Amino acid sequence: MTELDRIFSDRIADVPRSFIREILKVAMDPGVISFAGGLPNRELFPVAALKDATARLFDDHGRDVLQYGSSEGHPGLREQISARYREKANLDVPVEDILITSGSQQGLDLLGKVILNDGDPVVIEEPGYLGAIQAFSMYRARFLPVPVSEEGMDVDALRAELAEHRPKLMYTVPNFQNPSGISYSEANRSELAQVLEGTQTLLIEDDPYGDLRFRGQPKSSFLKLLPEHTVLLGSFSKSLVPGLRLGWIVAPPPLMQKLLAAKQATDLHTSHFTQGIVHQYLRDNDPEAHIAVIREVYGRQCRAMQDAMREYFPPEVQATDPEGGMFLWAELPAGLTAMDLFQRAFEDKVVFVPGDPFYVRGSRHSTLRLNFSCADTETIFVGMERLGRAIHSLMDTASQSIAADGR
Repeated sequence: MTELDRIFSDRIADVPRSFIREILKVAMDPGVISFAGGLPNRELFPVAALKDATARLFDDHGRDVLQYGSSEGHPGLREQISARYREKANLDVPVEDILITSGSQQGLDLLGKVILNDGDPVVIEEPGYLGAIQAFSMYRARFLPVPVSEEGMDVDALRAELAEHRPKLMYTVPNFQNPSGISYSEANRSELAQVLEGTQTLLIEDDPYGDLRFRGQPKSSFLKLLPEHTVLLGSFSKSLVPGLRLGWIVAPPPLMQKLLAAKQATDLHTSHFTQGIVHQYLRDNDPEAHIAVIREVYGRQCRAMQDAMREYFPPEVQATDPEGGMFLWAELPAGLTAMDLFQRAFEDKVVFVPGDPFYVRGSRHSTLRLNFSCADTETIFVGMERLGRAIHSLMDTASQSIAADGR
């Protein structure tokens, strides 16, 4: 222990470092093929349109946009978000129910500040989003992991956790979940809404990937199915660019007042300048056309990864079949660990995220997350061939070990 260790708060000791961020440092080597990050495809960023929007913003509102802004966020941007919910999702979201945040990650932090005391129970998906695990760990939440599958969340397991622990929060990513890529079915969403009806549990619907559906039909938001119990998080990071760090919270008025106080205490307001850029961009361009391009590219890259998996991976490897988003979730044959695979694959300059960080209780050593949004189809085939070779190598080593033990 150093002298500085004595001054750290108790709560920071409970917060895990982001395993993914550590891997990304390794992946910065240009020779490494990375399936690790949850990064949008940089080739699709609308650089010219954002440059033009910024120039027009300076020409028309230069001095104003460099001033402090309101804590709630840019009025015009909030109106644009409200209108899009109405037009695209048939959701009535009043402007006053929208708070602009510094990425949806800040939304999680503000909800933790406002709602959680030490030891408060929080339902989380298993496997679950590492950013939510980090955010709520800061407020010393007691996690109640509930399994998710291709159908959605395990309703019986959730019912048992609600009855025994009466959790304050339930965190979900029902559309193209991070890390698994699965989406809750319509039937599963309806069942979950019925189970939560009449409880005191607040459902957080984190929806950063909802626009990225490249096949299948959109599903109902919990905000429609369970309006009195749902907080909705959104983000421009996946549908526009992540570097501007713009997201939002949709919350009912009593909660919004508390969130606003927490926001003011945190950073006064999200960058007025970056909000102005996005507002101007949305005025001058067709965001739906841009999102359509993203969907087409990600759909093609996902199919390439699935094709490469069938070609290069042993048939014993199981994987999810996402209808959108940015991730595949795979499970290795029994007896193999994702960490051993990571070490062997890294020797051949390809990386991914082992599944362990996405579990809060115990671990699934055989699972891994693969990101398909960041690499073109040719690179995907090269990287998956390397990864498949590493899996076969591990299986051969395991077989030889078993044979040696049997002699």
